[in-house]
Amino acid sequence: MTLLELFCDVDDFCQTFRSQQRPVLGATTGQRRRQAGLSESEIMTIVIHFHQSGYRTFKAYYTRYVQVYLRCEFPDLVSYNWFVRLMARVVVWLWAYLMARCGRCTGSAFIDSTSLKICHNRRIRRHRVFARSAKRGHSSMGWFYGFKLHLVVNEVGEILAFHLTAANVDDRQPVPDLVQGLFGKLFGDKGYLSLPLFRQLLEQGIQLITALRANMKNQLMSLSDKLLLRRRYIIETINDQLKNQSQIEHSRHRSPINFMVNLLAGLLAYTHQPKKPTLNLSPKECRMLALVS
Repeated sequence: MTLLELFCDVDDFCQTFRSQQRPVLGATTGQRRRQAGLSESEIMTIVIHFHQSGYRTFKAYYTRYVQVYLRCEFPDLVSYNWFVRLMARVVVWLWAYLMARCGRCTGSAFIDSTSLKICHNRRIRRHRVFARSAKRGHSSMGWFYGFKLHLVVNEVGEILAFHLTAANVDDRQPVPDLVQGLFGKLFGDKGYLSLPLFRQLLEQGIQLITALRANMKNQLMSLSDKLLLRRRYIIETINDQLKNQSQIEHSRHRSPINFMVNLLAGLLAYTHQPKKPTLNLSPKECRMLALVS
């Protein structure tokens, strides 16, 4: 997707979203509010395009690319420091835009969580930006300090739901809220094993399917469920792309709001990818799934 196509899509959403907002009468404090210079759609386009540009830091992207090569596209560009302050104004817009770009449930979904480290473990005691919100957690890669991003995707790599929690929150806790409005089968790893959760989701019309631990008795499972459970790596591939390509994880955040802007923009950049990870089922596997279902 080109920069022009991205801006057109963002601007169309902003116009629709602005028309649905109700005017809010705020208290007059006598303080003068400086005009932004850039519209919400322009700010959103820049922060989303950063995650598609390949730059490792936003400052380098803005000062070396946007201010040098994109002045014709954005004639009202502001300084880097002022733009960082403007980013806080589009948090709600980015969240609403991401909700609008979520995919469609097809009856098969995959769930997983990934760690979002905000600093090295040796600097936990000196960290101040997320001192009240970040927690210590444990993943398959060891202990970390920060948050967890919980994702639900379908078999073609589209994001169906997302949730952010502290690092010490159990992976099973946000699942009932994540699957609101979904149906069919939900595939997860061994971290989602729970009989109460299985029964709760079953009441919501969702069958939770997970792998078994080594000390558990074997259970009967259909061939299609085994096939899809083995293809659960699709969501792990998506998490890897979000971290290494969209750069939703780094330790340079200086405010919680800009952390949310970076996370939402990274997820939005992924939704605009022309080629997303898919299961790539063979014709034989598709026939098997059709026969079982």
